[in-house]
Amino acid sequence: MRARRSLAVLGLTAVLLAGCRSPGHADPAPEPARPAWQPVTLPVPPGAPGRLLVRDATACAGRWFVVGAVADAVGGTRPAAWTSIDAAAWTALRPVPRSPYGAENVLTAAGCRDGRLAAVGGKSGGVHGNPRISAWRQGADGSLVEVPAEFEVFGGPDAVNVGRIAGGPRGWLITGNRASGAAAWVSADGTDFRLVSGVPGLATDAAGRPWAADGTATASGWLLVGSVLPSGRTGVDPAVWSSPDGRVWRRAALPAAGVDADLQRVVRVGERTVAVGRRGDGLGAWLGEDAGWRAGGGFGGAGTDRPGRVWGLAAVAGGALAVVAGGAATAGWFSADGVGWSPVVLPVAVPTGSDRTVAVAGAGEAALLVVDDGSRAAVWSARGSWGPG
Repeated sequence: MRARRSLAVLGLTAVLLAGCRSPGHADPAPEPARPAWQPVTLPVPPGAPGRLLVRDATACAGRWFVVGAVADAVGGTRPAAWTSIDAAAWTALRPVPRSPYGAENVLTAAGCRDGRLAAVGGKSGGVHGNPRISAWRQGADGSLVEVPAEFEVFGGPDAVNVGRIAGGPRGWLITGNRASGAAAWVSADGTDFRLVSGVPGLATDAAGRPWAADGTATASGWLLVGSVLPSGRTGVDPAVWSSPDGRVWRRAALPAAGVDADLQRVVRVGERTVAVGRRGDGLGAWLGEDAGWRAGGGFGGAGTDRPGRVWGLAAVAGGALAVVAGGAATAGWFSADGVGWSPVVLPVAVPTGSDRTVAVAGAGEAALLVVDDGSRAAVWSARGSWGPG
């Protein structure tokens, strides 16, 4: 009897300990996947020699793209972009700037639709040194053409930031923020972007101040992800915004189990939407399905740099591949369902810092990783199994 009572106490203790894990805690990781990463060489675009800068990557409809710039020895830059059909052999696209600042743009974000590239670029300038933002679209001849826009579309006194770009059946969506709160720029064909800000859902209101970090196309329209700083609080809550047309937005707060949390990246994986970001003292996922949103699994852990930052998220092999700051063995994470996450060994450690850039793109079984540590740009590709080794 005493033995049975002792076993019962031990069992109850184990249950209680399991229930006391913090929401950001990740379970012990399984054996990591070890993809055969291969280095990729991007050709130097025509023009004056310089260091290649890489800032983002994307893929769709059998095409891969990398965007960035070429920097000369005295700090001058010119926009650059590359394309490939196999993520191994690359060709430089011809940029066609339409403004003096466009000729100096660094392309910072890339989106893809129907095998065509669109990008966001910028260059600081003017009396106040503010970023001069441009949108770019790939023309029928394959060149990348700057899309002219009035300064106030992306800049002006209410400007905060212009972030990522996504393509979808309804056109293009750029994510960012204004003084009034979250913002979106929408275009049916990439030739004329309309700013949507200060509207219900996106604007700061009694519920708090929103911040949009990323966006994606869905079956029913567009989705933004980010966070809301509630009035009278210092921490933030994760939030999503949905819209059928990019003009009317509906905001929803997501469950975070009472800890500070945000959403930093989002991707569509089949019929499911996977969003990832900081959750408490770690990283976690949220899953968007027909029945709504629910919390997914945590990931990261020992060897992952804190505070949690997600550099990139891509759909790969029917799941999601996340890249975070950390060592080569701790910066990559894969999940087939958004609940169970397993480590993926990367070819290099992922740096932190405002002068660093890391991005990941995926298509089918293949992934592309780009890393710029502020002094050197490097690109790798891999394909095959991404689950636990």
